[in-house]
Amino acid sequence: MNGEKPSWLIEMFSKLSELGIKLEEAKNVLKMEVSPESLREAAKILIQYGYDHLASISGVDWPTKGTIEVIYFAESYEPEKRGILIELKTATSRENPKLPSLIDLWPNALLLERETWEMFGVVFEGNPDLRRLLLPPDWSGPPPLRKDYKVVEEGIYVEYE
Repeated sequence: MNGEKPSWLIEMFSKLSELGIKLEEAKNVLKMEVSPESLREAAKILIQYGYDHLASISGVDWPTKGTIEVIYFAESYEPEKRGILIELKTATSRENPKLPSLIDLWPNALLLERETWEMFGVVFEGNPDLRRLLLPPDWSGPPPLRKDYKVVEEGIYVEYE
């Protein structure tokens, strides 16, 4: 995003800054760090400015920090905003990971939150359907994308003479 910023972007930045959100521009990505308490309000502002498509939710486990980061990627279908990706990042406690659900704001968050809950153990408060999506329904182990998850090795063992 070189050159002069459009007025809608300056206005959006201003509103997000009022929430205490850290903003960073990186090529065609607007990176934002937000507290869990400000997550919903930040999402509402993004939607107000045309970022009404939640493309993805991802997670990163940071055992040494005691946190799990959850990263939301939002896009807009408006012609002047196409190609500008929003990265909205927040962190929650690794011991008791909870975040507010955003399905009332971005309805497709339903499945994305389910996957993040299943793989990282983050409980999305307000999501009415946190059940297994990719793992077997009877899965009883820890979330498999946490760094301390141990993969049980299986295979054929051959003894050589």
